[in-house]
Amino acid sequence: MSEPTREQILQAPKVLLHDHLDGGLRPQTVVELAEEVGHQLPAPDADSLGGWFAESADSGSLVRYLETFEHTVVVMQTEEALERVARECVADLAADGVVYAEIRYAPEQHVSRGLTLDQVVAAVRSGFEAGMAEAPPGPTGGRIVVRQLLTAMRHQARSREIAELSVAWRDAGVVGFDIAGAEAGFPPTRHLDAFEYLQRQNSHFTIHAGEAFGLPSIWEAIQWCGADRLGHGVRIVDDITVDDDGRAHLGRLAAYVRDKRIPLELAPASNVQTGAAPSIAEHPIGLLTDLRFRVTVNTDNRLMSQTSMTSEMTALVEAFGYDLARLRWFTINAMKSAFLPFDERLAIIESIVKPGYTALGAG
Repeated sequence: MSEPTREQILQAPKVLLHDHLDGGLRPQTVVELAEEVGHQLPAPDADSLGGWFAESADSGSLVRYLETFEHTVVVMQTEEALERVARECVADLAADGVVYAEIRYAPEQHVSRGLTLDQVVAAVRSGFEAGMAEAPPGPTGGRIVVRQLLTAMRHQARSREIAELSVAWRDAGVVGFDIAGAEAGFPPTRHLDAFEYLQRQNSHFTIHAGEAFGLPSIWEAIQWCGADRLGHGVRIVDDITVDDDGRAHLGRLAAYVRDKRIPLELAPASNVQTGAAPSIAEHPIGLLTDLRFRVTVNTDNRLMSQTSMTSEMTALVEAFGYDLARLRWFTINAMKSAFLPFDERLAIIESIVKPGYTALGAG
């Protein structure tokens, strides 16, 4: 099968598991919201601001990359702002052909102007609901479905509180929990009480691990904390050796991750920006896909990486020669790995994803 065009990829149904709400704002929205609260931005208009975000995030340093969020989080401190950002997020994803998305953010970062944690979650939910209602049906008739993942910051001490918040809202649009932030010096085991609480509550969670830090972070996330998925997890490649003849040998941890079908939330463009991979063509996603790990493709931060699901998949097609059948495989992997109930996952796969790719000519 020939390589799909960018237009075909845009039309294809896509599933997104790893995307940060505060990393996906429209530059114009940042400008307008910053003006309302009197926040000084590093660039005066939407075009130059978008360029500043991309340039700053391109530094190759995760710490510098994370600094860009100071200018998005500060404008997301009111119910109105959160609702707007959430509504626009859904609209942008729907326009990109995304049919299911789990969007993560840290409620604790949005309370500096007096909102409670519950008010933050409610405002985001309101924005998502409005966005889903306004989004046009896709080619196969289904509407985009968007759910929340609540994130705790790994350098703070509110993870148990946020875990309890995610359980309290799990029948109202929240499907899971996450921890994020700089990995080095802040291992996931610092938040063991939160993960043990979630396990007792039969609740889902993913953990940022194996992005800027290596195998110990992944090992702790899985074997100590019990993560359902790995946020990034790209450094699992450090436990794989490839002979000159191309034969791969998996270490015990890599073999466990593959055997257990633990999903990898890979975000190629972001990984290149933060130095986790030297280029798209050299990104471990190629090897991990060949070895049939549970690979998923994600955007991470659409503003900072100037990316979209269409852009991510187009870059992979150009780098690895993937066809529509491979893009469908990534998409079904992601939908299988979603924190949505099984019957709802199956319905999206059978009624939206498969028909959508069949209509484009995937075998």
